[in-house]
Amino acid sequence: MEWQLWLGVSAIVIAVTALAVALRIHGRVTVMRRRLGPGADYASEEQGPSRVAVVLNPSKAGSVGLRNRVRAACLERRLPPPVFYETTVEDPGQGQTRRAVEDGADVVVAAGGDGTVRAVAEGLVGGDVAMGVIPVGTGNLLARNLELPITDTEQAIAVVLDGRTRAIDVGWLRVEEFASDDAPDYPGEPPHDTGTEHIFLVIAGLGFDAAMVAGADPVLKKKVGWMAYFVAGLPHLRARRLRAQIWLDDGPPAEARLRSLMIGNCGMLPGGITLLPDAVLDDGVLDVAAVDARGGVLGWAQLTVEVAMQGLGVRSDLPEKLGRIDHATCRRARVRVSGGDEVQVDGDPLGRAVEISSRVDPAALQVRAP
Repeated sequence: MEWQLWLGVSAIVIAVTALAVALRIHGRVTVMRRRLGPGADYASEEQGPSRVAVVLNPSKAGSVGLRNRVRAACLERRLPPPVFYETTVEDPGQGQTRRAVEDGADVVVAAGGDGTVRAVAEGLVGGDVAMGVIPVGTGNLLARNLELPITDTEQAIAVVLDGRTRAIDVGWLRVEEFASDDAPDYPGEPPHDTGTEHIFLVIAGLGFDAAMVAGADPVLKKKVGWMAYFVAGLPHLRARRLRAQIWLDDGPPAEARLRSLMIGNCGMLPGGITLLPDAVLDDGVLDVAAVDARGGVLGWAQLTVEVAMQGLGVRSDLPEKLGRIDHATCRRARVRVSGGDEVQVDGDPLGRAVEISSRVDPAALQVRAP
């Protein structure tokens, strides 16, 4: 097994090298895009919020300092003092968000990781109150796709208070059938509950990506951040490929062999990886990517280069590639895989599923953006 581990490490080294090149060019493209102006359809000039609520994950480091910074920013702008609502294990943010809206908040800020952002979004979806984001987590998926400051808390707060409001789509995923040997047990949700829709704002996935998420070591995540997911993926590099049936909208089923099936609302992941280059937050559709790799390390290396290059707008249509990504768009998707595999929504694992379904909810969430 030692040689397999070294092969896996070699694949990761190749991946990181390719991504480093892509990141450098991607950064230049992003700067040019910002200079040219925003591509999204923002609202017209507007005044900032007057009553700010912050849903805060108290387990995150620096929560006390963050409170003080938000208070100071509101005081500087002569706004009323912000109101803070702490998440709990039993309620990760939905209930706190609804209470904030009932208390008259104009904007509800998610200050935490991707789980907190999902919970706040679920409490605001379909309403007129906007969501702000202060990224404090490992992945910070939505923040990256909104081009929010990831490492500058002061600037992130400024976007909440001085930015604009835009409407974005949200995705919903339902586990139609759990694998017989596994099902999640979440607060307020019985095991094997197939009736719950789970919100996602960035990407949901079934297969290799979800296995990485489920296997990531929490301690290592705190030490090295999103790189912990790559480490968690090493044992799965030689896992079996999935046999899948895929239904998009009202079309006939398509048969596929794949490593992951990913359904996205937008496409940028940590490390500057653009998995879904055509995905747009407010286009009213979901982007689907069927990801496959054959031939061991060479297939994974080719797949990594494929991901890096498509993020730069370069794609290859060669039919016999060892690593490939096939793209499609839809409003509704259903996927069934033999044997079942891990499922995740925006980095939160849901368990092992045999069948999932997904749909888009267009322009359902108001968010604060640059």
